[in-house]
Amino acid sequence: MGSAAESDAGPASDRRFLRIGCAFTYRAEVDTPTVFQVRPARDQDVRVTNERLSVEPDVAMRHYVDLYGNLCSRVVLPSGLSTMHYSALAEVADAPEEADEDAPETAPDELSDDVLHYTLPSRYCLPDVLADEAWQRFGSLAPGYRRVRAICAHVHEHLSFGYGSSTALSTAADVNTSGAGVCRDYAHLAISFCRALNIPARYVFGYLPALDVASDGTPMDFAAWVEVRLGDRWWTFDPRNNARRKGRVVIGRGRDAADVAMATTFGGPALESMVVHAEEELAPARL
Repeated sequence: MGSAAESDAGPASDRRFLRIGCAFTYRAEVDTPTVFQVRPARDQDVRVTNERLSVEPDVAMRHYVDLYGNLCSRVVLPSGLSTMHYSALAEVADAPEEADEDAPETAPDELSDDVLHYTLPSRYCLPDVLADEAWQRFGSLAPGYRRVRAICAHVHEHLSFGYGSSTALSTAADVNTSGAGVCRDYAHLAISFCRALNIPARYVFGYLPALDVASDGTPMDFAAWVEVRLGDRWWTFDPRNNARRKGRVVIGRGRDAADVAMATTFGGPALESMVVHAEEELAPARL
């Protein structure tokens, strides 16, 4: 999807700059191995510079790429108080993500081997549980981009956004019943409906600034959305906002949120604070 992060990114007049980053502060009783996933993916039309990732107090850090191609960083958080800081300058296109109302679905037997598993149930996405409803609501619609757009519009209208309305254990079926959730729940439900119709869909999370849109008043946080395979490529859909947006910066992709946790701790440190930012910078300082 798009060009590599360090390749030519087009005319400067068609680009905008974002200051992105986050900080997690933990208090641990013992040294705690941790994996952070906060750095932008490189296979997107985003140029990342001035990138800084550190932990206070200073600890050793090593990096790897997981089986989905996501950039991950491993550290051992020391006992006591520690903070992980990440910041970068991201150059993005001054345009919303692409759309094609005529993009077709692909029959299951014609799907490539590497996308077939995105039609199957996963930890939070339950197409088998929601299959009857998916076919009842969307089965009669013409296959393709418009049907996926109808799925996302339904999820957008059906769920009410609210912090604390779901938990880390809530599945797509749970929030479909309760009618409330956060952005990851919107994504899980839309993915489940797509997969129930044999449409490959995957979970995406990243930074989403309020570029050329009014703020909804909620604190800045990581955002979750969906990529759906139609024709020969992946297309972006956003059931939480139900709109095409500018400035998305992908961090990770996977079957669902279990595959792309922003922080995985092998122990029980207390998260004392989390701050996320993604704002436009009009006169960026470049290295």
